Amino acid sequence: MNVTPDLALRAEIQDLYAEYASCLNEPRFEEWPELFCKTGQYKLVPRENHTAGLGLATIALSSRAMMKDRIYGASNTLFHAPYYQRHIISLPRLRLEEDGSVRATTNYVVFRTKYDAMTDILNAGVYHDHIVRENGALRFAEKLCVYDSELIPNSIIYPI
Repeated sequence: MNVTPDLALRAEIQDLYAEYASCLNEPRFEEWPELFCKTGQYKLVPRENHTAGLGLATIALSSRAMMKDRIYGASNTLFHAPYYQRHIISLPRLRLEEDGSVRATTNYVVFRTKYDAMTDILNAGVYHDHIVRENGALRFAEKLCVYDSELIPNSIIYPI
């Protein structure tokens, strides 16, 4: 099935992406896992691995509980130089599935600003998402972040 969603669903999906970026930019990290299904998956994968069909991911979280744990750890147990993130997300290309779920592909870039440095690009790539309706609201069932560069900072602390 290769049907595009109607305008109302398209607007709702764009709101989901806007909320995703807002949670990570403001930051409201503790709200980020709520944008996923309870069994939602989040993976950060280099393009080289994705293209080769390799399963190795830089970050792989397989439930909302794991996402909450990651946020807790990043916010309360890790020591790192503080920085701001700014997510810029393109309009998604959407495909409606037979079961009513949506496959979405959208480009992203994440800028990082350290308090004492110029802004730089932290990460850039493409999101491959599976979006479903859960309890009346759209949620990510899967978010696959495929980043372009083979080089990344020593640590990716917060979600991309």
